[in-house]
Amino acid sequence: MNLLLIAVVVAVLAVVGNMGQAWLYLGLRDELTSAKDAVKSIGQQRDTALADAMACGNAVDELHNLAEQRAKEATTARATAAAQAHAAAQRADAILAAPAAVPGDDCQSAQVRVERWLQTRGNHAP
Repeated sequence: MNLLLIAVVVAVLAVVGNMGQAWLYLGLRDELTSAKDAVKSIGQQRDTALADAMACGNAVDELHNLAEQRAKEATTARATAAAQAHAAAQRADAILAAPAAVPGDDCQSAQVRVERWLQTRGNHAP
């Protein structure tokens, strides 16, 4: 009888031991699955961050190119404006240096100057 009792106790301990190992295995498997999911999620986040960084870098390059293009256009526009301003200043100096159209009558002289100016612009004097 003692032998049978010992065999039963050993069998029960073996079953309990196997159940414990199975329980431990399932717990570790679940932790491993969670860890794999976390690694996958972090990898996806990394990939998204990398794609966003690449898009940002490309956008910065495009903005840099646009800024260079606009700087060139602005340089041309400034040169054109300076030339036009210089020509206008020369015309103004010529007008101011010219003698009065009607000596002694500034108002009439101004009217004559305006009429001449309008004729140079292609407009007809009233």
